[in-house]
Amino acid sequence: MAIEKKQFNLAKQWLGRLSYSAGLTLQDDAVQQRREGKIPDTLFMLEHDPVYTIGRTRDKSSLHGKSNNLPYPVFETNRGGQATYHGPGQLVGYPVIDLRSYGQDLHTYLRSLERALVDACSQFGVEGNTREGYTGVWCAGRKIASIGIGVRHWVSMHGFAINVSGDLAPFENITPCGIGGVEMTSVSRESGREINLEEFASVSFHSLQQELTLLRKSAPG
Repeated sequence: MAIEKKQFNLAKQWLGRLSYSAGLTLQDDAVQQRREGKIPDTLFMLEHDPVYTIGRTRDKSSLHGKSNNLPYPVFETNRGGQATYHGPGQLVGYPVIDLRSYGQDLHTYLRSLERALVDACSQFGVEGNTREGYTGVWCAGRKIASIGIGVRHWVSMHGFAINVSGDLAPFENITPCGIGGVEMTSVSRESGREINLEEFASVSFHSLQQELTLLRKSAPG
């Protein structure tokens, strides 16, 4: 699929539906190509086949000790954070960007991802917000988006997952992001109408583009 270039040489690719393992392979290749300067900073957007993922941590309590007894496969992956679920109707965004151009500050980068998702939600009539001490986006106390990143030689991988539509029941088998008592929601549920995933992806891209533009302009040097 052709890459659509945007300001600051940011690009996007809509990949449709992929398995989680295919998404990891794609990211590994893209990170290496970005390090070598063969591709520009790129936001890959897609939805995954149903899967549970968890970061590389000794504490796997968010899986409730039943990683071999869940309705979908479990992948241990090199992002930060506890267990989450990916599946149809959820927009996954993998920004593969060289953070050396954006200030090399992971905290600031995470906040930029959050603000981009809050802005995208607002364009569909949904008021998103952040919570002190947590990473991600909430709506009226319910969690609507999760964020977890990985970095190799200051090139980012992994990113965000926001529930746009689809079945939320698979989250009930885990403790999402390790947050006890959390209730998950979606943009469609909060807006009271079915939201098209690709339409939301397009809006999210432009929101992230704006945030990265500001981050890059404010970066030292």
